[in-house]
Amino acid sequence: MTDPVTGTDRRANPQLRTIFVQAYDVLQPFFDPANSWGGQTHEHLAYRALHEQFPGLSTQEVFVLVEAARRVFRTTGKPATP
Repeated sequence: MTDPVTGTDRRANPQLRTIFVQAYDVLQPFFDPANSWGGQTHEHLAYRALHEQFPGLSTQEVFVLVEAARRVFRTTGKPATP
């Protein structure tokens, strides 16, 4: 995200942005209501799936990516490519 006043990048970890689209592809099925079980989504499994796909990520980075992907899924349904 770019600061509208200064034009500088506000992201603290640009690595997460570079892998976000790949991470979203891994996470999307966990947010899809069509994949629910008993009316509940499988969002709790998204953390494990993402950590297995990207083992070098810290727990905090996995959390940030899952929350960002959840927000994108609920608003636009697909991430913008970088």
